[in-house]
Amino acid sequence: MNSNSFKRKNSQSLGEVIQQYIKNSGIQPKLDEANLIAKWEDIVGRMIARHTDDLYLKHRKLFIRFNSAALRQELSYARSKLADKANEALGHKAIDEVILL
Repeated sequence: MNSNSFKRKNSQSLGEVIQQYIKNSGIQPKLDEANLIAKWEDIVGRMIARHTDDLYLKHRKLFIRFNSAALRQELSYARSKLADKANEALGHKAIDEVILL
């Protein structure tokens, strides 16, 4: 018998299995957070990234702590744009709201 005669009836790609595991395990937000941290400078630029002290995801909200009150105030008007750029960088809608600290 050749290998083609043993096809699985419920075949999924490895990628599909991994995505299903991630979805069911609840680790997607932590993966998204790690990806955001890694891509942060690409998302917001070097100047804003240098003034970012902390960022984290919690309940579909992106919390960002800046070390500059002036920058925080300026970016308060661009929170929805920050959310859009972050979601675009992640490749899916993981963030509903941006909270500036």
